[in-house]
Amino acid sequence: MCGIVGAIAQRNIVPILVEGLKRLEYRGYDSAGIAVLTGSEIRRVRRVGRVAEMENAAADEGLQGLLGIGHTRWATHGGVTEFNAHPHISFGQIAVVHNGIIENHEEQRLRLKELGYAFESQTDTEVIAHLVHYYYQSGRSLFDAVKQATRELTGAYAIGVIALDRPDELVCARMGCPLLVGLGEGENFIASDVSAILSATRRVIFLEEGDIGHLTRDGVKLIDKDDQPVTRPVHVSDVSLASLELGPYSHFMQKEIHEQPKALSDTIDTVLDHGFNASLFGDAAASVLPQLQGVKILACGTSYYAGLTAKYWIESIAGVSCDVEIASEYRYRAAFANPQHLVVTISQSGETLDTMEALKYARELGHRHALSICNVRESAIPRASDLVFYTRAGAEIGVASTKAFTTQLVGLFALAVTLGKVRGRVDAAAEAQYLDELRHLPGSVQHALNLEPQIKLWAEQFSGKQHALFLGRGVHYPIALEGALKLKEISYIHAEAYPAGELKHGPLALVDDSMPVVVIAPNDSLLEKVKSNMQEVRARGGELFVFADLDSHFSESDGVHVIRTPRHVGTLSPVVHAIPVQMLAYHAALQRGTDVDKPRNLAKSVTVE
Repeated sequence: MCGIVGAIAQRNIVPILVEGLKRLEYRGYDSAGIAVLTGSEIRRVRRVGRVAEMENAAADEGLQGLLGIGHTRWATHGGVTEFNAHPHISFGQIAVVHNGIIENHEEQRLRLKELGYAFESQTDTEVIAHLVHYYYQSGRSLFDAVKQATRELTGAYAIGVIALDRPDELVCARMGCPLLVGLGEGENFIASDVSAILSATRRVIFLEEGDIGHLTRDGVKLIDKDDQPVTRPVHVSDVSLASLELGPYSHFMQKEIHEQPKALSDTIDTVLDHGFNASLFGDAAASVLPQLQGVKILACGTSYYAGLTAKYWIESIAGVSCDVEIASEYRYRAAFANPQHLVVTISQSGETLDTMEALKYARELGHRHALSICNVRESAIPRASDLVFYTRAGAEIGVASTKAFTTQLVGLFALAVTLGKVRGRVDAAAEAQYLDELRHLPGSVQHALNLEPQIKLWAEQFSGKQHALFLGRGVHYPIALEGALKLKEISYIHAEAYPAGELKHGPLALVDDSMPVVVIAPNDSLLEKVKSNMQEVRARGGELFVFADLDSHFSESDGVHVIRTPRHVGTLSPVVHAIPVQMLAYHAALQRGTDVDKPRNLAKSVTVE
């Protein structure tokens, strides 16, 4: 959540800050601001709304400087106002930007008020600015003032700090929220996401928990949580600037929906290169996977639904028990830990705070082995795991996840088959069949994308509705859940999903002629059961919108609309059926005129509780 960018250079850094904040817009925000050291003062420009409004204000003021920090805010403490927007400044001398949540901010606020500090905002971040100022004015260096201040903070933070009388220094610190340092020639940068600084450098250092950094134009020095000097590896980012541009598409979500054949193909190539062998998940996997007695999946949101889908695969293919839990719930309950169970975390960004904390909790409980399925290399969750599967979806900008979800499903499917193979349940013939299904998957997804004109017509009917039901059975029930989530998060139509067999146990009371019911109806062993559930809806006047396989032998009738996806593709059918529900949500949102890529109140990378 939120975004940070900072720069120290021998050139005007305002364009770098503004461009960086634009690259971070996808993370979700409600206000933006920058603070720049101009020589005689720290000048600050903040605006509620889009980065473009802040950019125009900065241009009107002729803002320039060689040192500065910028921020996009997603409100937590305090409303969406200019006073609450970052950066926050203490006595005109210290400016701070911050991602995360300071849990002891009220205690620190009372203490600082007693010391004579006045607060102009409702945020927890202003506490950091005043606390750094308090130690700085006592005679400490800026670096030491930040170090002492952060030692007194409880919670999660990534911060960037500048001081009026330190034109050659930029200090940063990280605990629980992502932050990286970008390395240039005669200039250096900080950012919460590499996309923010790609136009300036590709060489980055990922800060670890508790790291504090001191940046000058000529170098970077780091200390770790134990106050010891430390060197972190330098990585060269392979993120493409082109992947961060819209190209011929109207929205990033539309672009990313249509990128799925390639994203899947790229991810599948990883599986084809290794086969369903333990090496697919890292060097340690060969010794870990054969001894497993079960799997526990921890995830949030769309990734949680990917995990629910995987439960069917893991139990049916590998014959291994699998539990799936919402990470934010798991981390706060007295859970039972079996050290012989593999903990699987799923996160597009690799920085999802609830998932990261759930993994830490699982480790504390005694779980010995963890596998991360992630789309971002070297992010926090993979670094905390001994096994990793990287999806190759490429940069995903739209808040509503699409290609990250379907590539996660590929990684989870590969895990299920690999576990089945090491346990002797998948023989050579079955393995060959599963590999063949993977090879054909991108083509089937492309066929599903070709249904877009028909789905657009359905969306016109959905746009005036306030509620919708999604139904699925078996392994397609999580796809119904995902479809409902997509519809509500970007079109703001209230939508719920149920196992179709559960309809008669309560949800059927909601069905009438104003309630559209979307049905995932593949040609599998549960098809006849699904047809019976559909009759229950029609008998109550409900209108059905059915996504059926080409060979399901459905026919349209009054109140029953049918779109046929490709012929049933077997075990990987959930991946194909994810495509039409994504497109339905997208086009319904277009019809309603919502902000598709940046839905209200939501953020892409959820790094707070």
